Amino acid sequence: MLNAEFLLTSLIVVLIPGTGAIYTISTGIFLGWRASIAAAVGCTAGILPHLLASILGLTLVLHISAVVFQLLKFVGAAYLLYLAWQMWRDNNALTFNSAGSSKSAWQIAVKAFLLNILNPKLTIFFLAFLPLFIPRDSDSPIGIFLLLSAVFMLITLIVFVVYGVLASAVRNFVLQSPKTLFWLRRSFAVIFAALGVRLAVTD
Repeated sequence: MLNAEFLLTSLIVVLIPGTGAIYTISTGIFLGWRASIAAAVGCTAGILPHLLASILGLTLVLHISAVVFQLLKFVGAAYLLYLAWQMWRDNNALTFNSAGSSKSAWQIAVKAFLLNILNPKLTIFFLAFLPLFIPRDSDSPIGIFLLLSAVFMLITLIVFVVYGVLASAVRNFVLQSPKTLFWLRRSFAVIFAALGVRLAVTD
């Protein structure tokens, strides 16, 4: 259940840079640490629908219905490509109110939420990963599943916040170098596009 093996495995899984981590890092660089925290919260919240789907057994539907999986997959891939295109064509100077507005933070969190909710692989991942740490003779497997899920989400939030804050630490350097800013935007755009293509070709 909740042991060192689960905690270590979860940490390793979260540390591997994925779509959410890359979005949080790019947000930290371009918009600052407050915005990166909003992105981290949004990415973490985006896990909830996948956990709910796992509990309700909807993953079985994704396995059985290739049409449902393909639909979610292509919508998610299209969204990643849309983000890539937005970042590629965005040549405006960085502007962000350090105090931050609730609307801006909300928009960032929603975008991060959509990034994770539109990735059908997450549902399959959680159904395959979390049950490994639930004792077969458990009297309350759902309760343990929820506990493990909550711990996994907490680890995700902490790691993503750290990613975002560390990324924001180089923000001043980026602001002082328009050329670096230009190539960072293009690099993140290419990364998002590559992630979108990889998701699109996933079986």
